[in-house]
Amino acid sequence: MSHLGHCLRITSFLLILAGSAAAQESNEAVVPPPVETEKPTPYDDRLARLSEIIGAVHYLRNLCKADGEPEWRQSLQDLLDAETRTEPKRRARMTAAYNRGYRSFASVYTSCTAAAVRAEENYRNEGATLATEITARFGN
Repeated sequence: MSHLGHCLRITSFLLILAGSAAAQESNEAVVPPPVETEKPTPYDDRLARLSEIIGAVHYLRNLCKADGEPEWRQSLQDLLDAETRTEPKRRARMTAAYNRGYRSFASVYTSCTAAAVRAEENYRNEGATLATEITARFGN
């Protein structure tokens, strides 16, 4: 969140508190602030799986490549920005899925092995298939 956005939220919170105190003094009803609504999509489960795959591929590619590949993490950030910019709960679920994929391989592989290379290739293929399916079925 930007500094300005953070300041606006704090200001809104303080105004709500001030309004609440004033309403209590005058015995008026307090109207609760509007609740941010989530807009789940029919493909949220697929996006979560794709996030998990990106996390796994990010870990494995960086484990097996001397130079590393930060673009996998950036690809998730781009996906989060496009899909969940104003939906913090959806963003949190997708981030958790990414972290789950990353950590699942970090707990198993500490060096690049033939099995790690095969796992990375399988996950990358699954991710490509999943991305194609999502865009074919739900894309504009």
